[in-house]
Amino acid sequence: MAESSKEELFQLIKRLGTLITVKMSNLFSISFQNLDLRSIGAVAGLAVAVVFTWRLLRSPGDGSQRRQQKRQASTPSSSGTSTHSNASLIPSAACLSSEDSRAQNAVDEFFQPVKPTLGQIVRQKLKEGRQVTCRLIGVVLEENSPEELQKQATVRSSVLEVLLEITKFCDLYLMERVLDDESEKRVLEALEHAGVFTSGGLVKDKVLFCSTENGRSSFVRQLEPDWHIDTNPEITSQLARFIKYQLHVSPVRTERTAANVFSAPTLEQFFGAV
Repeated sequence: MAESSKEELFQLIKRLGTLITVKMSNLFSISFQNLDLRSIGAVAGLAVAVVFTWRLLRSPGDGSQRRQQKRQASTPSSSGTSTHSNASLIPSAACLSSEDSRAQNAVDEFFQPVKPTLGQIVRQKLKEGRQVTCRLIGVVLEENSPEELQKQATVRSSVLEVLLEITKFCDLYLMERVLDDESEKRVLEALEHAGVFTSGGLVKDKVLFCSTENGRSSFVRQLEPDWHIDTNPEITSQLARFIKYQLHVSPVRTERTAANVFSAPTLEQFFGAV
């Protein structure tokens, strides 16, 4: 590598070091909850690479060559040589701004904010709640009434990923009002076919059925969850005094009935999964 190229690389590494120092100070002021091990490893790897390259460029041989070159440049010489030396300095000065820009762009690209995972978002939104009860109709299932369940039961594909994330760290109970035993069987088969029971976080014994809306409210009161998710505004209003947090799922925007009651068009939209 030519001495001028080494000098340019050395200056670029110095700029990178300055920019990285600023970025690292900002980065570590952010909560480590938004960083994963891969991100931290990448930062450490970059820091090691920068230090190694800087030490390589600062080797004694290079230093003596730079000192020798400096002495040669200060020695009087012919006018042709002086003109050549001055001309070589012009492009170096002109490249300073472009090198700064490249260094800034490289560091900015590396230190892009780490996007939280769906699991992290779910935990944050549920405020680390450990027990959740959730209605099936209109939230997990496509159907919107017990009468529809007498014909079919279909799990909404868009909600499945969120549901499985909840089961990873929450004790989840699903519940619904049904009109007959066939509807109950149909719902369980739909959940099993969708893979809800394969993750290990949810079992069939935690899918509860009742014959009235008050029965579902009674289930929630007995379980005393941290969160209850429902589509019925009356039940949500009744439980507001007893349940820590609730999510009212409704395609129509409604007024917030209590400070501990949130609302969203769908469960997955509440977690920003769509």
